[in-house]
Amino acid sequence: MVRHIVDARGSFCPGPITELIKTYRKAQTGDEIELLATDPAAKSDVAAWAAKSKNEVVEVKDEEGYIKIVIRVLSKGS
Repeated sequence: MVRHIVDARGSFCPGPITELIKTYRKAQTGDEIELLATDPAAKSDVAAWAAKSKNEVVEVKDEEGYIKIVIRVLSKGS
């Protein structure tokens, strides 16, 4: 398992989800992607994308000044 870090702090919709998907396309099943974002919409965008693509949101945590969202790659279908 590899953990990929996507730092999308300072980027606004659709930036964080676009960067997440770019990394997802290179990731392998079982990998984790840690998205760092300052855009509050990233929480709902990532949750919707994960449900649609059949991947797992492992963690959503409000850090000081940004949001950390961890996704586990379960499916490479979309």
